Amino acid sequence: MNLPVSSTRRLPFAFARRCGVLEDLTVSSDGSVRVLARTDSDDDSWREARRFLGKPLRIAFYDASTFDELLTRAYREETERSDDPADTLSFEAEDDQAIGPRDLLEDDVEAPVIQLANGLVREALKLGASDIHVEPLEGSLRVRFRVDGVLRTALERPDVPVRRVVSRFKVMAGLDIAERRLPQDGRMSLRLGGRSIDVRVSSLPSQYGERVVLRLLDRSAELLSFDQIGLAPNQKAALDQMIAKTNGIVLATGPTGSGKTTTLYTLMQRLNDIGRNIMTVEDPVEYDLPGVSQSQVNGKIGMGFAESLRAILRQDPDVILVGEIRDSETARIAVRASMTGHLVLSTLHTNTAAGAITRLVDLGVEPFLLKSTLRGVVAQRLVRRLCPGCSRQATTTEADASWLARWKVEAPESLSTPGEGCIGCAGLAYRHRLGVYEILEIGGRIPEMIRAGASESDIQAEAMQPDEHIFAHALRAVARGETSREEAVRAVADST
Repeated sequence: MNLPVSSTRRLPFAFARRCGVLEDLTVSSDGSVRVLARTDSDDDSWREARRFLGKPLRIAFYDASTFDELLTRAYREETERSDDPADTLSFEAEDDQAIGPRDLLEDDVEAPVIQLANGLVREALKLGASDIHVEPLEGSLRVRFRVDGVLRTALERPDVPVRRVVSRFKVMAGLDIAERRLPQDGRMSLRLGGRSIDVRVSSLPSQYGERVVLRLLDRSAELLSFDQIGLAPNQKAALDQMIAKTNGIVLATGPTGSGKTTTLYTLMQRLNDIGRNIMTVEDPVEYDLPGVSQSQVNGKIGMGFAESLRAILRQDPDVILVGEIRDSETARIAVRASMTGHLVLSTLHTNTAAGAITRLVDLGVEPFLLKSTLRGVVAQRLVRRLCPGCSRQATTTEADASWLARWKVEAPESLSTPGEGCIGCAGLAYRHRLGVYEILEIGGRIPEMIRAGASESDIQAEAMQPDEHIFAHALRAVARGETSREEAVRAVADST
């Protein structure tokens, strides 16, 4: 069912959800307004809705689940079309005592500081930002969003009460607003028109006051399928072979924000069936996977990755996801788990696939154990896609063709380059991202090289040809016109 959406919905979201009434914004010829009502709504709700709207009502009833779906869709569409409220706010008077409800659409009449904080979160979610940086400068406040891996300024104003804005975010995350000398970490859960959002909040004292960074995790976002994450056909076959084994370790590596966890979730989706007990330990749980038992670490009570992993091993698991191998204890437990009939999936922070081997050895894993338990490593990056609405074409030069040929990539007649930006990409010339990968399969001479303590570069040279390198994968995306040469170098060149 399609609901017409106007720039301003007349019934507040909090009222519509509580009372079970939602107006269809079309007005009939007789001047009445059609109202969608939940079957458990009562006469008082309809009378209040009529008072709000100032017109006679025509009521259509829906069961609770259908009504909730229509309510969420209607207000989500409106939120995505709204402008940034920070542009029109006044900061002459503030009242930071009212915390307000957890659903951001319910804060229609809160104080300006609260409106600004909620508006920034709404705008960040609309743009698909992964992080919000709230940064006090000398005499002003700057707010930046990380969109597609790159920071962009969302707000910079001298008249904003910096301390009150920072305090608002700290209150929302349950942090101590009186403590401004020490770093703090917290979490909060929000809803935006039916979308479930988890937020990790970190505060840090700086030169001009506390700065706050919010990491946004949209729990309602849909996971990509195995065929959608950007793997080449031979890479998909290699990964399928790795996870088909009943034991061993499969690792995803790359810097923070390179999509490692998403890749592992995609593998878990592929493994998830009634015949397997799949369990995870994460920090935090980023997506809900039906049929998978997901646990979150809690350092405050001494429940870290190592402790959680020990507990999981007593739950008869078949597949275990460890959110990250951070220390030697977690590394050793993961190796032991893989030796006792469990398939272990986890992440590491390394630049190359071969770098995962030397990293695990540095963490205290014996090479002779690693050679018999490690099944494979996926190294990955995310590169920004060129905006299809404003990208340009440039004839491929001899230098470009030679450069591509070094990585065994056939040069096209023309290469796509960034445009000047348009409405579709918010002036950034790029829109969304795609994954590029390299896969290290543990086979052939590789296990003996691991046992002998071979260097990362030797293992890399033995394991893959130039056209199998992650940079070659990025250059093939350049040749297809999906991204630019500059973006490939920016995102992937550190792995060459």
